[in-house]
Amino acid sequence: MRIKRGVAHVKHRKNILKKAKGFKWGRKNQIRKAKMAITRAGRHAARHRRLKKREFRTLWQIRINAAARLNGTTYSQLMHKFAVAKIAVDRKILSQLAIEHPQVFAALVAKVK
Repeated sequence: MRIKRGVAHVKHRKNILKKAKGFKWGRKNQIRKAKMAITRAGRHAARHRRLKKREFRTLWQIRINAAARLNGTTYSQLMHKFAVAKIAVDRKILSQLAIEHPQVFAALVAKVK
């Protein structure tokens, strides 16, 4: 008996086009172009998931440095003082404190000075 694979073939193409939804030109409705576009998009997405972590850490450091300078110290000095005082607060939390609760951040800086 002959086995027909039309259903699987159509499903595969439908999934490719679903992933390519919103792309411009022929990349949204031509299978070959859509497949290449999805592959490329996946590569960029994977790379940027790693880059995002670096960019956020950099952003937190900039914010902490700005708040630290308002309190009479620098980022590097502040982080060293936290390490010496054995106060473990990560940069994300410190950044949020510096923006949303400057009094609490100032109290932390005063504690380690």
